[in-house]
Amino acid sequence: MLDRLTHSLRRLWALDAFAYSLRVFIALTGVMLWSWLFGHIEQMIPLFLGVIASALAETDDSWQGRLRALLVTLVCFAIASLAVELTFAHPWLFGVGLGLATFLMIMLGAIGQRYATITTATLILSVYTMINIEQRGGVPAENLWHGPLLLVAGAAWYGALSIAWQALFTHQPVRQSLAALMSELGAYLDIKASLFEPLRGVDRSTRRLALAQQNARVVSALNEAKEMIFSRLQGQHNSARIDRYLRLYLIAQDIHERASSTHYDYDALAEHFFHSDVLFRCQRLLHQQGRSCRALGQALLLRQSFDHGGSEQALGDLRASLEYLKSHPPGEDAHQNHRLLRSLTSLVINLDELERQLSRADNPDLALDEHDRKLLDRSPSGIRDGWQRVRGHLRLSSPILRHALRLSSALVAGYLLLRLIHPTQGYWILLTTLFVCRSSFGATHRFLQQRIIGTVLGLVAGWALITLFPWDAAQSLIAVLAGVLFFAARIRHYMVATAAITLMVLACFNQVGDGFDLIWPRLFDTLLGAGLAALAVLLILPDWQGRRLNREAASVVTASEAYFREIVHQYRGGKRDDLDYRLARRNAHNADAALSGRLASVMQEPGQYRHDADEGYRLLVITHSILGHLSALGAHRRSVSERLEMQELDSVLEAISGHLSTIAGALSRREAPSVLSPPPSALIEQLEQPLDEMEDARRLVYTQLLMICQQMTPLAEVAGRLVDQQGRHRGPFRSARSA
Repeated sequence: MLDRLTHSLRRLWALDAFAYSLRVFIALTGVMLWSWLFGHIEQMIPLFLGVIASALAETDDSWQGRLRALLVTLVCFAIASLAVELTFAHPWLFGVGLGLATFLMIMLGAIGQRYATITTATLILSVYTMINIEQRGGVPAENLWHGPLLLVAGAAWYGALSIAWQALFTHQPVRQSLAALMSELGAYLDIKASLFEPLRGVDRSTRRLALAQQNARVVSALNEAKEMIFSRLQGQHNSARIDRYLRLYLIAQDIHERASSTHYDYDALAEHFFHSDVLFRCQRLLHQQGRSCRALGQALLLRQSFDHGGSEQALGDLRASLEYLKSHPPGEDAHQNHRLLRSLTSLVINLDELERQLSRADNPDLALDEHDRKLLDRSPSGIRDGWQRVRGHLRLSSPILRHALRLSSALVAGYLLLRLIHPTQGYWILLTTLFVCRSSFGATHRFLQQRIIGTVLGLVAGWALITLFPWDAAQSLIAVLAGVLFFAARIRHYMVATAAITLMVLACFNQVGDGFDLIWPRLFDTLLGAGLAALAVLLILPDWQGRRLNREAASVVTASEAYFREIVHQYRGGKRDDLDYRLARRNAHNADAALSGRLASVMQEPGQYRHDADEGYRLLVITHSILGHLSALGAHRRSVSERLEMQELDSVLEAISGHLSTIAGALSRREAPSVLSPPPSALIEQLEQPLDEMEDARRLVYTQLLMICQQMTPLAEVAGRLVDQQGRHRGPFRSARSA
């Protein structure tokens, strides 16, 4: 019984939302106890709001990094809150300041994600200051600093908890991010396994699309883990534990490259080996390796041993099946059988190496080369670098600038509206607009729906709970638990989070007044704020995602060409997983993920703006297939002593690079690609002729280049249809406006 309880507690501790929620619980409970014990119940609301704003501004970092970020956050909070207090009684000055401050804060977010989080939290705290002033009945003639001081004190209290927590448990977020990464890799391997199902008539295009979409989630998890590890690498060059996590991250990168490799056409393999069990063995091995990835993630979280015996056994079975096929070749076409068996052998070698990487993941003592420790730091190097990033978005085509103009206009319009109609608790209008108005229509629509439904649910739950539990102590507990639920659910379940924060507001306000009087104003203000956000996204520089599909597609092809050129460089100079190679590989996968995300946003837009989605998805399937062949080339690189001499391929390599460059340039200019020269058919013929006489290593390179060439014509055709469709649906005026 005790062992089961201990195991359950360890699993709870391993949840990424648990530590976050526990910190919020401690902070809110501390505020509640302070307010009750010292008889300052009126201070509870601003202290609560300060805690919430500080928790929303929190980003992952070492404790030193969090301390620096907290100091910046508190300064921003203090300036913003005092500015609201000073200008609150001067409507015109307040309105102008609100618009300018909002625009400035959103543009500063272009510096990096950490800055975007802090500036967004500062805007939220500004609205909290307005709500606190309205709740007090106006700005006091004296003690102007009292309200801002309480808000900043609440923020500082949570920030101090966050720093102490990070100092005590600095590696816990890294383990959680690596576990999440391994879980996503496991899901990717499961989808990849479905492509090996040896059935006729299987819709593999749909499965390839699902694989590309899952690849976007893997890339996101890789990026998150990289940022967490990098923040802890600085100043910790002799940390054995962080070196172990870095090695695990690099192993995950290698597993991803090998898992995303494509060695031959799956339909041809399924047709030829239909009566053999070899593809079932491949499928089972991939499933087992996916299970091993998830088991590794759980072992990291629970600090347990890692067992991948199932995948080792499946690999042994696959080898035996392949050896049997070599001695008992299926079918009557010996030439085709020989070619496919060699491709299958390359596939097994790749899966064998993937299994070897899984076995290495259980060894924390592997040495790191100096180049292994290099990760690209994307944070700004100084004020000048930060300004260059902001200046790069000072153009109407920038989504950040459009969002800044849209949100600042919506907030100013909301302020004018509440000045005209004087609604009770009218500043909830601004808060709703701030939370709901997102950079794309799809995201705004999703958050709008969830915000309205969550508010209604929270108001009903608040009315019921305040009625059932009229005691102040019970309502204080409800407020604390609702605040904790908000932070536990806000990332994955926004509707639940909205209901929780609404319940918390009702319970808090009922401590200092009548919470029932807030129910209808809160609903009315939410509807007004959500309506303003929707109008802003529809009317102010609407940023329809479909209009940018050609640019996103061009970025994918450009990144694939850069990855291809880096692979060629590695083949000529020998394998070395240096920063340039890893960066090219990551950029190619990031671009692939960005296109997948853009297409998902397009599908959330109104029907008249989704006309390009079908061609976009066809292009995604093709570019992800090309990325699979590039990954196969990357996975089979050789060391300097074993590198291949490939002078005879120089013309083919230059032609492939030129084709990719031509298609990318045409997409970026929104033009149909010109005729590819030399034609891909000539390259295919050149690569096919000598295949059967080659040793395996050289043949693998020829085969992958051949498969890439076979995708060039379909890629150019889909790119042409995409830009043609965009031109027909926009017309010259609309096309120029969106450029």
